[in-house]
Amino acid sequence: MLWFSSFGLIFFQVFFFLGSLCEGEISCLNEDGQPVDWFIIYKLPKYKQGSVGSGVDYMYLDSSLPNWHMSKYVVNTTDGALGRTLNQLYQRYESNSSVYMLYNDAPPVLKYQTKYGHSKGALLVDQFQGFWLTHSIPHFPPFPEMGFGYPSTGKLYGQSIQCTTYSYKHFHKISQQLAYVNPYTYNCSIPSAYYTEMPEMAHICAGKTVTVVPRRRLEKLMSVKGEIFLSFAKSHIYVDDIYTGWIAQTLKADFLVESWQRDTFQLPSNCSLPYHVMNVKTVRLFELVTFRSYDDHSKWCVSWDNQNQWTCLGDLNRESRQAWRGGGLICTQNSVIYKAFRSAVAWYKNCQ
Repeated sequence: MLWFSSFGLIFFQVFFFLGSLCEGEISCLNEDGQPVDWFIIYKLPKYKQGSVGSGVDYMYLDSSLPNWHMSKYVVNTTDGALGRTLNQLYQRYESNSSVYMLYNDAPPVLKYQTKYGHSKGALLVDQFQGFWLTHSIPHFPPFPEMGFGYPSTGKLYGQSIQCTTYSYKHFHKISQQLAYVNPYTYNCSIPSAYYTEMPEMAHICAGKTVTVVPRRRLEKLMSVKGEIFLSFAKSHIYVDDIYTGWIAQTLKADFLVESWQRDTFQLPSNCSLPYHVMNVKTVRLFELVTFRSYDDHSKWCVSWDNQNQWTCLGDLNRESRQAWRGGGLICTQNSVIYKAFRSAVAWYKNCQ
């Protein structure tokens, strides 16, 4: 009886210890600070139809919600999902037990980097799992020693943010995808224990360019909860509009694309190939907020009809200059994400 009691006590201690480990796993965190498989944030532009906002309010969506939710938080504090998630990186950046990387072609403080991929993101992973967060915000996030913050330059335009939690083994694939994108990494740490699994990331962190063949790469990723994502990554030597030339033709669907376009370099809607790409001009989120594409710096696309239900978020605008830049998008057939973004298309411009 004494042996059973001792065994029971030991079992309880081990169970409690393992439970504590699970609670401390690196993950995307939701608005309440709880682990979540994925989340998407749509930071609203300051100028909306009929109103002027704060420039820091946002719509939120994750794997537990049926549609967009207007957050009670603002994007420039640590109260919401973005700040809570990135705070894990800021708390661990001096640790040798995890990998982190901050990349942005428009980094905080430093000069704009045109010779690197047009790509922005952050990742943190240990030998169990981690998160990969991609976004469209220049000058963000801050250097780790500065702590979390949001740039004043990021208030004017709309911005898109996607975070997904992956097991450790998937970061080998993510490392390969980043080699094609060739991001400008302004702060990172790759402990030597991770070199074998993430050699490309180690080279990028050291400021080296990784030679890639062929010019583009498509990789299947799976979140910790089993959600399938497709990562499209192109190098600068794949000179084409990623939406028209690759994504639409590969996924065999017509797409509506929301990206930041300016009159001088914008690409028109294109129906010259079997699957067409058309530019979104007005966005309406959950019947609450309407704004022009001109005021939106986010980058996403959604299939025109609901047969395939594709949604992609990522790096590149539909501009002639960006055909020459590295970058990528992450696509999914998640029906909740599709519904949220397809319903956000208020008006698009068809081909002439």
